Amino acid sequence: MLDAAREEFSARGYEKTSVRGIAKSAGVDSALVHHYFGTKEQVFEAAVEGAFAPVLAARNTVLDAPLDEVGERMTRMIIGLWENPATRAPLLAIVRSAVNNETAAGVFRRLVASQLLRRIAGQIGRPDAELRAELAAAQLVGVAMIRYVIKVEPLASADPEQIIRRLAPVVQGHLTGD
Repeated sequence: MLDAAREEFSARGYEKTSVRGIAKSAGVDSALVHHYFGTKEQVFEAAVEGAFAPVLAARNTVLDAPLDEVGERMTRMIIGLWENPATRAPLLAIVRSAVNNETAAGVFRRLVASQLLRRIAGQIGRPDAELRAELAAAQLVGVAMIRYVIKVEPLASADPEQIIRRLAPVVQGHLTGD
């Protein structure tokens, strides 16, 4: 059901996806979807958590890094997830839904803030650590939007390692710079 939900949210966005459509795609009755997940928002949250699982699994490579390496590891993790076709499609679904719908944006915001940004901010250890982590994330989300969603050239076809080399110092600057 969650795979069907991710496919439906990816193809239709949050607004146009229905629990009935998810159920039909999964080959089950909509009552079963409601039974296991509840509302459409709850189905979306479960689908996002599942799609976001690789980010959560990879976050330890960022959180376990020495402070002067966090920017590169964070950049490498995010670009790597977007470069992987298996994780790119669910990430596209999440981003497209979050951009177009406040409910979906709220789910994504809660997940990113609680599972990633607050933990990175805790590692920075400065009074403005949350702002720094959010600025670093904004830098990475902006690049992801232009490269993978909007597909602006030459960024869309640039070598990922070149992007990481250029972007990591900027992300590190947001996290630990003066």
